[in-house]
Amino acid sequence: MSLTLAPPIADRLMDFDAAGAPVLLAGRDRLTGRLVFPLPADADRFERVELPKHGRLWSWTIQRFRPKSPPYAGPEAFAPYAVGYVALDEAIIVESRLIGVAFGDLRIGLPLRLTTEPFTLESGETRLTFAFTPKESA
Repeated sequence: MSLTLAPPIADRLMDFDAAGAPVLLAGRDRLTGRLVFPLPADADRFERVELPKHGRLWSWTIQRFRPKSPPYAGPEAFAPYAVGYVALDEAIIVESRLIGVAFGDLRIGLPLRLTTEPFTLESGETRLTFAFTPKESA
């Protein structure tokens, strides 16, 4: 079960299903059928689509140094983290933090599932962002 105590970090990024599990929101262009993520604000042009909650690791890297700020808004005490592209079935590929997995265990095709992760804004307010974790982890 995912943490749903804090609001998402951005509007139209994700929602929660009846069980409280996160779902990513994309938009299907009504003219071309193309999916875009996250869901654009233009409801006349884009139909809301809930993306699959499971996918496979398409590619990844390890962020080993603190990125330039701005845009980086993370903690001062930087720790390396994994970032990957996750293929969600045949729907779309999204960029995401990868959590709950040792760097040495990352591999192309690794089955992943969507989860949430708290993120503290500079104001001290906590919001939720999405991440992917190995499918077999709790």
